[in-house]
Amino acid sequence: MKSFEYARPETEAEAVEFLGTNAGQTVVLAGGTDLVSLMKAELVTPSRVVDLKRIPSLREVTRIDGGVQIGSLATLSDLAQHPLLGGYRSLFDVIDGVRAIQIQGSGTIGGDLCHLPNCWYFRGGYGLLAMDKGVSLPEVGDNRYHAILGNSGPAKFVNASRFAPALIAWGAKVRVISKVDGQKSLSHNSQSSTPNLHEEWLPLEYFYISPKTNAQGNTVLKPGQLISHVWLPDAGNMTSATYEVLQTEGLDWPLASAGVCVDVEGGLVRQARIVMGHVAPTPWLANDAARLLIGQSLNDDTAGMVADAAVSQATPLSMNDYKVQLARTAVKRALLKSVGKLEM
Repeated sequence: MKSFEYARPETEAEAVEFLGTNAGQTVVLAGGTDLVSLMKAELVTPSRVVDLKRIPSLREVTRIDGGVQIGSLATLSDLAQHPLLGGYRSLFDVIDGVRAIQIQGSGTIGGDLCHLPNCWYFRGGYGLLAMDKGVSLPEVGDNRYHAILGNSGPAKFVNASRFAPALIAWGAKVRVISKVDGQKSLSHNSQSSTPNLHEEWLPLEYFYISPKTNAQGNTVLKPGQLISHVWLPDAGNMTSATYEVLQTEGLDWPLASAGVCVDVEGGLVRQARIVMGHVAPTPWLANDAARLLIGQSLNDDTAGMVADAAVSQATPLSMNDYKVQLARTAVKRALLKSVGKLEM
């Protein structure tokens, strides 16, 4: 591991001041469950590490603007125990799937949303696009765990966030902060009550990108920006669930997952959102499939029909065709689970 400066800000404004604006030179330390290993492997070599753990506002979970605001440093254990989150079952499904106690105690929601890909080519030093001398390694090599959707471009990795599908299905937004004189706005509803701090609320579904170059990264975050909070709308009458297909019950990552939210009235679906995870470079919104549920009774047959539609455009690589069926299963079981009809 290369030497670096270490900063411990106590306010959000101090944090963005320490971050600066030089690409690749400063990183944020939240729970550290992934960053430390990346630094040890020298895949990330910052000149400064900004530790956020002394900023109280980043740990708070509060009711605000008709919904619930979650600080990016809230740990999985914090979320599991908080009374304001009782109506968001799909988040608890994710937490239940993380069987490692140490990750539940130290892993943060902000860290999960910004988790870099687990692609073994990226982790082996070949960059986000996993290129070697102009050749895409996932195209010609072992691609068992790579993308089956959204993989027509150079990015073949799958988004690693476990919470993103559930949060996007809920219509979550993230608060991105930076210095007042920092980067161009990401959205049009930017305002801040903190002097010298620029904030932008961005729908989480627009936070992720499928990069065309390694320098782009896999999110819209620019140098000097960080996620401070996640906001969820009021749960209302919506029910939700997450279903993850895991290879083992230990410290493992899903092979495919789905987060869903549905509103059922009089036995018929009024609203539905379906987001698949670990199948594309970004969380994958199955909007067309979700619309098939409107006005229907959610049962085994309709869940299967919608699941078929969700994976109908899949383009698996040479070794990961099996993931199509896993993704289909995740969608079907998440839908049935959300209305209490999943038989385990």
